[in-house]
Amino acid sequence: MVSTDRLLAFAAMSFLLIVIPGPSVLFVVGRALAQGRRAALITVLGNTLGAYALVVAVAFGVGAVVERSAVVFTTLKLVGAAYLVYLGVKAVRQRGALHASFTAGGPAHGGLRTLWEGFAVGVANPKTIVFFAAVLPQFVDRAQGGVAAQMLLLGLLFNVIALASDSVWGLAAATARTWFARSPRRLALVGGAGGLTMIGLGVTIATTSRHP
Repeated sequence: MVSTDRLLAFAAMSFLLIVIPGPSVLFVVGRALAQGRRAALITVLGNTLGAYALVVAVAFGVGAVVERSAVVFTTLKLVGAAYLVYLGVKAVRQRGALHASFTAGGPAHGGLRTLWEGFAVGVANPKTIVFFAAVLPQFVDRAQGGVAAQMLLLGLLFNVIALASDSVWGLAAATARTWFARSPRRLALVGGAGGLTMIGLGVTIATTSRHP
């Protein structure tokens, strides 16, 4: 299995990557501001599941195909970017309904839908795709055998760190949302800002190169 030294080195590198806000963090913050704490945490869970799906793909060889094929990588990236832009436009158009959903005590969307949207962003995150495809395999000790199991363990470590970090971001943003929610106008502005953030994020992803 993976040695303690490799685990610690990978954890340190993962932490440095995770603490720098990327697509997943920005999406979680946008959802926290638009829909509150519950939606933010469900989004974090969806992001984590999406990222771990990438780990599984890398562990069983699919990640190498994505990394080596410009067509596959670009297609996945553009689909994820287009989906974010769609969600952003929708959030901007529906920003006026946020106050009603807040006072009703529930998120604007169902839990499964929110989970799926978080998953879609997590699995289409270019930064994570490149990290898992190009960096994660370097920490595997092939002489020890069980390469796939080692990758799954390393990926799990990455996602535990990401889950904690993204949850902090989401909870902090949701706390700030409470102040905005005291005024329908403020909350509408937050909803619009969250939507514009998702649109900008989609555009950023679409123009991101395959190199970290």
